Amino acid sequence: MASDELSSKLQRRLQIEDGDQEPAALDGPAEENGSEDKSCTASADSELGAKLVRRGQLNEGQGEHVQPSMKIFNPYTEFKEFSRKQIKDMEKMFKTFDTGKDDYIDLMELKLMMEKLEAPQTHLGLKNMIKEVDEDLDNKLSFREFLLIFRKAAAGELVEGSGLSVLAQLSEIDVSTEGVKGAKTFFEAKVQAISDSNQFEVEIRQEQEAKKKEAEEQKERRAAFKQLRSAFNSSS
Repeated sequence: MASDELSSKLQRRLQIEDGDQEPAALDGPAEENGSEDKSCTASADSELGAKLVRRGQLNEGQGEHVQPSMKIFNPYTEFKEFSRKQIKDMEKMFKTFDTGKDDYIDLMELKLMMEKLEAPQTHLGLKNMIKEVDEDLDNKLSFREFLLIFRKAAAGELVEGSGLSVLAQLSEIDVSTEGVKGAKTFFEAKVQAISDSNQFEVEIRQEQEAKKKEAEEQKERRAAFKQLRSAFNSSS
């Protein structure tokens, strides 16, 4: 029996080598490997498709190619039209609604924010809100993109009644009376910010001069009092 089986295997091998018969595929492992290969191929195709769609959007001007890891973001230097207090207030608001603590506000967190502001939006409305300032097309808001909302609001670039316009109006951050003072364009905003800065410096100097004058008057009053007391002691 063993010799017959060995003979059969040798004969089959000779047939395979002569091309008369193809080797049989193993059912178990081969099928699993084939399934894994198909899964990997599908995943690669999906990833490639997403990248091609994103590249097409960038080519059509729907967003800028941004690499956050390659760029250090400083809100105080990039958004000079806002005061430090305003930016601090915006940061506090951003962190309040960034419930995932991942430095982004996603669709659900934006939904909760608008509900908290008593201005709920539809799913499509929320997506459009993000899309309007989503420069890196990741479908969520970074802190920089969050600040862009208030820059656009201050410059009058938001559509009246839109989701972002409502967000800016209902927040406790007043960009219409501080910082850029509702300038129509970013250039005008920069000029206005410089003017405000100069005015602030003038006010500081005036305050310092007033304090200096008050200190001199107090010094003179103390000297006069000492002189009066000395005269009174001499007479007595």
